[in-house]
Amino acid sequence: MARVKLAAGFILTALIALWYLAAPGALAQQSSPQILVADVDGPVTPVMLSFIERAIAEADARNAEALILRLDTPGGEVSMTKRIIQTMIAADVPVVVYVWPPGGGAISAGTFITMAAHINAMAPNTSIGAASPVGGSGEDIDDTMRSKVENMLIADMKGLTDRRGEEAIEWVEKAITEAKAATAQEALEIGIIDFIADDVDDLVEQLDGFTVEVGGDEVTLDTGDATISFFQQTFLERLLGIITNPSIALLLISMGSLAIVYEIINPGGYMSGIIGVILLLVGFYAIGQLPVNYAGLALILLGIALFVAELFTPTFGALTAGGIAAFIFGGLILFNTSEFAYDIPLPSIIGIPLGMAAIMAFGFSKVLQSRKLPPTTGQEAMIGATGTVKVPIDPKGSVLVWGERWEAVSQDGQPISAGEQVEVTEMKGFRLKVKKTQ
Repeated sequence: MARVKLAAGFILTALIALWYLAAPGALAQQSSPQILVADVDGPVTPVMLSFIERAIAEADARNAEALILRLDTPGGEVSMTKRIIQTMIAADVPVVVYVWPPGGGAISAGTFITMAAHINAMAPNTSIGAASPVGGSGEDIDDTMRSKVENMLIADMKGLTDRRGEEAIEWVEKAITEAKAATAQEALEIGIIDFIADDVDDLVEQLDGFTVEVGGDEVTLDTGDATISFFQQTFLERLLGIITNPSIALLLISMGSLAIVYEIINPGGYMSGIIGVILLLVGFYAIGQLPVNYAGLALILLGIALFVAELFTPTFGALTAGGIAAFIFGGLILFNTSEFAYDIPLPSIIGIPLGMAAIMAFGFSKVLQSRKLPPTTGQEAMIGATGTVKVPIDPKGSVLVWGERWEAVSQDGQPISAGEQVEVTEMKGFRLKVKKTQ
């Protein structure tokens, strides 16, 4: 009987499930096209590549109508950019790059990523371009090297824009050779983008009925009643995204250096040294993910070294002033390379060295003050301490010093009665030599 009831319950559950799936609303939900949206912002790093790969895989698994990448980047490493482009081109789902939000842009390497998309669009008040190569310190490179780099970049960009016409190709060449940039409206008129959209909803509406080539096949998008969902970064990706922010990377290296220097000057606690090593390792990991101007990094390290030198060779602030200047100049050019141009906010560049100088001045003043204080432990601290005789000293007895009993002898050999106050004049092992206080 129990088995019959179990079988009947199973059949009833199956029938209810089938009825639900067959309902018109359920069928409409299943057949409704999906649009997946992923926010891609910050410098081009391995973290960005990994996230885009996951987003494409997720869109493909959902059989999405399209994947929209909302892009805002100052650029990044060329080799990483090429891997992102290859991933996008090989995608089986249409990839739409949407330069967003207003005020953002697809700068330098971001231009390549935008042009590599099956479809691209920009929000009003965004920009694209400025892909001209410069030297590692932001200076012009010699004509021969410039020609080689420009020709390589132009060839890559032509392959991505040849379907957009001669005017688009001409603009791409100027973006590389003359660092030319374009607003959203200019980009649309030139033909380097397909749409201008105020937001994702506006973009999805414009995508409806648009035909694009994906993997050699023409695909006409059906987004009229599409369901829009957002693909989020994992906690680790968000954390790495924060760490690889150039401003944060600079702060990590600065604070890590400060903590280690403090440990060297005031050893024994170990905690500041451990924290400093961790901050430095994380900071250099972040630097390793970004195209770095090593002249800028050298200036920052010089600035930190000058801060330290001021502690050992007081110059009434001259070395500190030099350290602040070196740090500021280094911060200004640290992330200004041929592949990447990121301006760390000026308040951060100025505030970090000034903050370091203030913290160091406060911390090391405390260290110097502590060095002037008399010792509070060990044999040196015991000399001069006073106590009370507990067992008469004749020739030896005991005294109470700092709440502890000690074996004691008289310094001059004269007996000392219990209750008298004495001063420690010498310590050998656990025996004290004392004399009567005056």
